[in-house]
Amino acid sequence: MHRTTSAAASAVAPVVALLTLLTACGNAPSHSPADAREPDRASTRTVGRPTAHGVFQALSAKVRTAALTDTVTAENDPNHLLGRPGEYTSKVTFSDSWVQASQVTGADPGAVERGGAVELFADASDARARAEYLRGIAKSSPALDEYDYVHGSVLVRVSRYLTPKQAAQYEAAAAGLG
Repeated sequence: MHRTTSAAASAVAPVVALLTLLTACGNAPSHSPADAREPDRASTRTVGRPTAHGVFQALSAKVRTAALTDTVTAENDPNHLLGRPGEYTSKVTFSDSWVQASQVTGADPGAVERGGAVELFADASDARARAEYLRGIAKSSPALDEYDYVHGSVLVRVSRYLTPKQAAQYEAAAAGLG
């Protein structure tokens, strides 16, 4: 079910415009199997919608220390949220070279503390709800704290091991998306 409001629609429009521009620049074809929701992992869009991969490409063009680590699928999603009602429709994880390896010893390869994640939602209210949920968890367990930036239907999650100045680069890049 899609909830449509003029505020949500106006918040999503700049993201769609940016990703349309990125798509026009062309992408290399993918030769690996992909989740049904992302028929081409290199694509910035699924049937008319931006993807987390496309958003990450735009972010990493501005934050050069970020490197893609994984595209989350229904089969490998540790949270089992991909595609569920009100949850993310697309997700990628990334590492950041500013994060010291000694800080994340033992963390899973796709863990947010290694760099971050981009989660894309059907609408802005779902993205805000997810960010509020994550902030609630962090309040009860400071070890799970992170930087969360919501812009339209995009949630950019960034490692707590980054300094506020480093994390601000992700915030600025995300703000440029929507």
